Amino acid sequence: MTHPIRSLNRREFLARTSLGLAAVPFLSRPLLAEEAVSILPMGKAPAPLDAAWFPNRLHAFVWRNWALVPLERMAAVVGAKADDLASLGRSMGLEPPRGLTEAQRRRAHLTIIRRNWHLLPYDQLLTLLGWTAEQLAYTLREDDFFFHKVGLLKPKSLPLRWAAPTAAEVARAEEIARLVREQFPAGALEGKDPLFTFIDQLKSPLAPAAQPAACDDKAPLRMGYSYFALCGDPLLDPALDPYPDGLLARLAAAGENAVWLHVEMGHLATVPWAHDPRIEQRRSALRALVARAAKHGLKIFLYFNEPRSLPSGSPVFQQHPDWRGVAERDSNALCTSAPEVRVGLREAVAGLCRAVPELGGFFTITASENLTNCWSHGQGAKCPRCKERPPAEVVAEVSATIAEGIRAAGGKQRYLAWDWGWRDEWALDAIARLPTSVELMSVSEWSLPIERGGVKSAVGEYSISSIGPGPRALRHWAAAKQRGLRVAAKIQCGNTWELSSVPYLPVLENITRHATALREAGVQDLMLGWTLGGYPSPNIEAIAEIYAGGTLDTLAQKRHGATHAAAATDFWRACSAAFREFPFHISCVYRAPLQMGPANPLWLKPTGYQSCMVGIPYDDLKGWRAIYPAEIFTAQLEKVAAGFEAAIAKLRATVAAPPPALEEELLFAEVAALHFASVAQQSRAVSARDAGDLPALRQCCAAEARLAVRLHALQSRDSRIGFEASNQYYYTPHDLVEKVINCRWLAARIPAT
Repeated sequence: MTHPIRSLNRREFLARTSLGLAAVPFLSRPLLAEEAVSILPMGKAPAPLDAAWFPNRLHAFVWRNWALVPLERMAAVVGAKADDLASLGRSMGLEPPRGLTEAQRRRAHLTIIRRNWHLLPYDQLLTLLGWTAEQLAYTLREDDFFFHKVGLLKPKSLPLRWAAPTAAEVARAEEIARLVREQFPAGALEGKDPLFTFIDQLKSPLAPAAQPAACDDKAPLRMGYSYFALCGDPLLDPALDPYPDGLLARLAAAGENAVWLHVEMGHLATVPWAHDPRIEQRRSALRALVARAAKHGLKIFLYFNEPRSLPSGSPVFQQHPDWRGVAERDSNALCTSAPEVRVGLREAVAGLCRAVPELGGFFTITASENLTNCWSHGQGAKCPRCKERPPAEVVAEVSATIAEGIRAAGGKQRYLAWDWGWRDEWALDAIARLPTSVELMSVSEWSLPIERGGVKSAVGEYSISSIGPGPRALRHWAAAKQRGLRVAAKIQCGNTWELSSVPYLPVLENITRHATALREAGVQDLMLGWTLGGYPSPNIEAIAEIYAGGTLDTLAQKRHGATHAAAATDFWRACSAAFREFPFHISCVYRAPLQMGPANPLWLKPTGYQSCMVGIPYDDLKGWRAIYPAEIFTAQLEKVAAGFEAAIAKLRATVAAPPPALEEELLFAEVAALHFASVAQQSRAVSARDAGDLPALRQCCAAEARLAVRLHALQSRDSRIGFEASNQYYYTPHDLVEKVINCRWLAARIPAT
């Protein structure tokens, strides 16, 4: 059976699912409550889903916020006393909350929003967060497309108010408490390793094994990301430092020589279309970060999409009508065919380079993500200026403008033009137009042909189960090299959206095979991952080992010593082979419950909601499986899970007492196996429910509850599990306890046959 359907890349996925989110205009006065809510996007605003396994919505609210938000703030949301809510929590078997520090809570805002998305209307959500509407609107727009991740809609939740529980609700709470004691007799529902503990561990000093290498502006690039950086505006708050010294030291020790930040140009430089009074504050923080990173042999790179679009009603367009580019819902591009816009961009880059002269450089996306130039989302024919110009000319001109800014400041910084989103029909033309000072970066595995379970497809991006490089990257690199341009590969090294709920996947054979192929292709410069996969892991060490002339076996010797090297190598190979069965399609990795695993609830009836991009999966099996028939999708995931479980069992039989480094790899392999097994079980549950196969549905409920209990035990002992930088905690230990409650409740309502 073959389905020769091409995978969508992220740009295409966003374009096909987007309802849009306009930029929030600058406001000169505080908003009234009604106005505040009105600037927040609603989308279709369907009826919210009810967590009916709880006594009522108030109980669900208390449960889901118990470990994250102080009782006093929760009480303010619903008009209760803190003691009232404490009693409600205790009645369901919850233990006294450990609580988060204020800094930790600011690192958990996406987790808090997501778990209350169906429970609270916007005004109560703002109270829970302690935010203004402008802050929430900015997060929904700029925090890695978060409004996409919650479905481009806000369920129309009614206000939630305190009311004393009824006798029936008290009885249901007691049932939950008994179930919790039965399934989790040791307690510790919140987890033994507190949330975010890993940050303090990664901040702690690392004894230097050797003098770090000096920063070399032209050295082969090994650029990674922070494991816990916040998106949006990372340079304003020292308490939320994305790169503390301990983390920098560990990344350098793993083999990196550069790290990157996502920024907006208007935050760091004066541009004619935006003015921010805190530019110098951010520049000062950036200079300090650059200096600290240099002590560890690391350069700082900045990633941006520029020039950013503006609201269609912006005064900028009234003053400069020829700057107005293509419209996209309530925004307009700043047209880079207008010479003044390019001058503004060039001078902003030059000014930033002069202000932070030791900055390592930049990389850009010019044909997707945020709306920037008129051809960035493929709509340039609608612009009166850009319609006369081919997309390759406009896109390459943006890159040339940035390169001109660097050159005007002395030309010290490197600049990588990322061809992400460049269309096949004009990409080579764009490469031909790039200045020779620009370096071309391409996603290595893009367009790689694959076949899984008899289904033929091609990789879009974000795949470790597929081993690049693919034909697109090879074609683009060859064209760039022919012109004398330096080339770079963007890969995913630690993990991918195939599974990002563990810091890294111990599939080292796949990593080393990819690195070997890149080295043989003459590609020296590597971007090691997007916002996911930034943990200082053996996967990063594997890249360094291969480029130093080593092998998988020499890596095992260095990491696990002669005693355990052979067993570790066998384990890596077995996990890698299992992972190569993963049913890859870009819609699968974005929409299936891969990141949530057993924390995703089961539903007695179809929810009617479509799955979201690495956000809320719901019960959307059609969206999860994409091009794969349901049975093949499910069977392939079961193959992956079984392969990981077999690799774990063999290693434990071989090594009686694994040392810490090997035990960590076993832990993350087990978490991965549980996630893949759970997605398979959830797929079978939806199929059984929709087919009316009640015995099969009941079996799925029991299996999912067991997986949730197992995963709770693992997350309980390691706070890294379930976390990813741009999504924060996909789930917490309490969510896994809730899943058991959900499964038992659902099973009890399946009619006997």
